[in-house]
Amino acid sequence: MGPTLKISHRTKDGGTAYPVHIPQFGLGVFLAPADGTCKNACLWAIKAGYRHIDTAAVYRNEEEVGQAIVESGIDRSELFITTKLRRVDALGYQETLDRCDESLQKLGLDFVDLYLVHAPPENKSSRKDVWRAMEEILESGKARAIGVSNYGPHHLEELLENSNYGPSVNQIEIHLWLQRPYLIKATRNSGAAPMAYSPLARGQKVNDEKLISLSKELGITPAQIAIKWCMDQGYITIPKSANQMRIIENLNSLEIELDEKTNLILKGFDEDYISGWNPTVDP
Repeated sequence: MGPTLKISHRTKDGGTAYPVHIPQFGLGVFLAPADGTCKNACLWAIKAGYRHIDTAAVYRNEEEVGQAIVESGIDRSELFITTKLRRVDALGYQETLDRCDESLQKLGLDFVDLYLVHAPPENKSSRKDVWRAMEEILESGKARAIGVSNYGPHHLEELLENSNYGPSVNQIEIHLWLQRPYLIKATRNSGAAPMAYSPLARGQKVNDEKLISLSKELGITPAQIAIKWCMDQGYITIPKSANQMRIIENLNSLEIELDEKTNLILKGFDEDYISGWNPTVDP
């Protein structure tokens, strides 16, 4: 089932609160259609040994994640479920509470393990109230941990100025071609753990000639190298796939060992390549 990491929330006095152990490796279901595709992907993943599923309201597949949880037969206590508040729904205090309740209803759960603000609310005046609601969600037990996604250093600083609890994670695009040392440092300095989405750059870099050459030399797949690199940096890593063989292949990356020489080579892959959305630079 892979390693776990301890995450928590920084308090105003510099302490920590609400510690939780999170499986470091999980399944992302971004763009997995709710036509049985998402449910099957989750079932295959859980059967293979995954225990962390990452969804979001905007993915429109929370119901199928919930169905897979039930059909898997795995006790709820063994699963870690992450979902997210849509950016367009991050409008204020009550709206945030209501959208959390909607996600729980769709998932068929009493609580999620991690609830994230999917991106910095576009209306800056609503950010304080949105986070205040997130803190209530944490204190009420509707989420065991709360965090953010797509936050830049300035967003994290702003949040910490107006919070009782800092975020436990910042979920951002991280991969070999987008290593983001400054954002990683800012994330860790805020007390949050970096959580890597699109660790395969949305598939846009799997045909990278340097990576293919290295994969042949090591006798493993390009995807496995990219995933294991993220894991070795200590990032929570959630590759997305709806293909059963790839789901298993991705999990098998945890068994790989990348030596010092290989990691030095991989460090040189960074080219600040954004494969998708990048709200971290927004005001």
